[in-house]
Amino acid sequence: MRTSRVSFVALGIGLLLCAAGVIAQEKADKKHTPDKPKVTNPGFEKLKSLAGEWVRESVQEGADAKPEKKTDDQVAIVYKVISAGSVVMEHLLPGTPHEMVTMYHLDGPDLMLTHYCALGNQPRMKAEKSDDANKIVFKFAGGTNMDPAKDGHMHDLTLTFVDADHIKAEWTYFEDGKKSDVTVFELKRKK
Repeated sequence: MRTSRVSFVALGIGLLLCAAGVIAQEKADKKHTPDKPKVTNPGFEKLKSLAGEWVRESVQEGADAKPEKKTDDQVAIVYKVISAGSVVMEHLLPGTPHEMVTMYHLDGPDLMLTHYCALGNQPRMKAEKSDDANKIVFKFAGGTNMDPAKDGHMHDLTLTFVDADHIKAEWTYFEDGKKSDVTVFELKRKK
């Protein structure tokens, strides 16, 4: 009989400890997911709609160059919505020596990006306010591992949403504090 009483007491203590653990986990979850209202941004919602794989239709490197057709099934960009919908990750040129990542997110109401460049620097850009729902223009807002007055870096990005399955990305490169080059990717959604 004594053994049964000890078992019941141990079982009761175990259940109390489990309940305390569940309550502590719920409190920790609430701490990491506050109940504040979500800020919406039409540009960010457009970026989320890009989730999936994209292939190049053409690439134009340099202002005077003609677009070079590149249509094939090789994935040029993968967009993925991550971090509970708070970040859009762009994986550019996956599996190549020049693969890069750009992370798009909100900072309050502002749409921001950080580009993790193959050059080893990380420019940040902020989207300008616009009345054009099919275009997002990002302008340089600082960065790390660079002196923007002299080091080469991506400085601006214009994304144009042609339709649900076609986009155009225009990356502006700066060097020695001024515009040096523009690379234009015309992309289509891989089906």
